[in-house]
Amino acid sequence: MDTEAQPTERDRSSHPGTPGGEGRSRFALAARAADRVPGGRITLTLLVGLVFLLLLNTFVVQPFEIPSGSMEQGLRIGDRVLVNKLAYRFGAQPRRGDVIVFDGTGYFGDADYIKRVVGVGGDHVVCCDRNGRIEVNGRPVDETAFLHPGDSASSVPFDVAVPSGRLFVLGDHRSDSSDSRDHLGSPGGGMIPVGDVIGRADWIVWPYRHWTRLARPSAYARVPDAPAGGAHG
Repeated sequence: MDTEAQPTERDRSSHPGTPGGEGRSRFALAARAADRVPGGRITLTLLVGLVFLLLLNTFVVQPFEIPSGSMEQGLRIGDRVLVNKLAYRFGAQPRRGDVIVFDGTGYFGDADYIKRVVGVGGDHVVCCDRNGRIEVNGRPVDETAFLHPGDSASSVPFDVAVPSGRLFVLGDHRSDSSDSRDHLGSPGGGMIPVGDVIGRADWIVWPYRHWTRLARPSAYARVPDAPAGGAHG
């Protein structure tokens, strides 16, 4: 007589090799975890969602509130933008015309700032030409599409060579912006290290009526690259 115990239907369904058994085990573990959390499954779901949002905020996108009028009229005080923190994390570099958020500690002040990239490493940036425009690598840039109405390209003349690994940044509201022009005599010459860039501002998401994508202006597409070895610092 065969005395070996035969597996019941319950045993078969929970056997590690049985299809569906692993899924049921995971569900059971999740149910037990929910039972141990005050509030049960609702609290556990909220905690998982919070962790997901924290990871998203830390590594992928981060909301940023515009604190001043330095980027008007495109970005107004109180607007909230989504900053793409992966934009420059896989070999890509900030490009002329990008709106970036960066850590200004040691350069602008102990805070995060939002400005537009006008010059990248190796560029020669001059203001102003005979028509009042900024020149980058000898090519004038037409900034009328984003410059604050009534503002000139700059009331402060400058002639700078951007060192490798640095950025020359300006606000779109030039008469109301503290930017690279104001720190030319400071350590680092007002140039922001690429490593201090938090990310690229890609969208205005609030208020809803301002919702729009922040595209790179076409004016910078015509700027030639700087000759190799053209800037030092």
